[in-house]
Amino acid sequence: MPEIVLLSDPRIAEVAVKECGEPLVDLRTLEAVRVDQRLADREGAFAHVRLSVADRLIAAQTRLPRELRLLVVEGFRPAALQQRYFAESVAMHRAKHPAWDDRRAYLETSRYVSPPEVAPHVSGGAVDLTLCTVSGTELTMGTQVNATPPESDEACYTAFPGISAEARRNRDVLATAMASAGFVNYPTEWWHWSYGDRYWAFTTSSPYARYGMSRAA
Repeated sequence: MPEIVLLSDPRIAEVAVKECGEPLVDLRTLEAVRVDQRLADREGAFAHVRLSVADRLIAAQTRLPRELRLLVVEGFRPAALQQRYFAESVAMHRAKHPAWDDRRAYLETSRYVSPPEVAPHVSGGAVDLTLCTVSGTELTMGTQVNATPPESDEACYTAFPGISAEARRNRDVLATAMASAGFVNYPTEWWHWSYGDRYWAFTTSSPYARYGMSRAA
């Protein structure tokens, strides 16, 4: 697999942010985009993304074969929730590996859970999504959405070579549609795509990110 730059890499945190002020919009109001309920929260934050992200999801949908649909699992994530996820994952790693120091636990956690200060979901610029048929049947993608590297033996990595030919084709279809609409993938998670955040800016060599931390859905 190609070299992977993690969100914990200091270069990501060094990316400048020029907040553009775009609002968060509710994807459930858009007929062109399907939203899954598995991670629904009471406030509905999960279904929100920045305006340009929503526009680009619609563009990505038009680039899919007619019989397929994007299925969004999660968009915006409040900062407090991201902080809780990260802290819980660090604690889990430390419990399983008592010999690890804080830095090792931090790095291993960041392979799956973004450090809160650079987390794409907190900016409103990221989406976790998969593909489904018109009738709603999810396609084979090699792992479930949000599978961790340990539990999937790293099959969650986008370029992992050991998945089935069907799963590889489906990942490639998703990647082609999302990349053509301007999104970038976080390579440890085939389902995670973003636009406008620090990781997007780093990956595309943009001089700055368009989105900082968003405060509300």
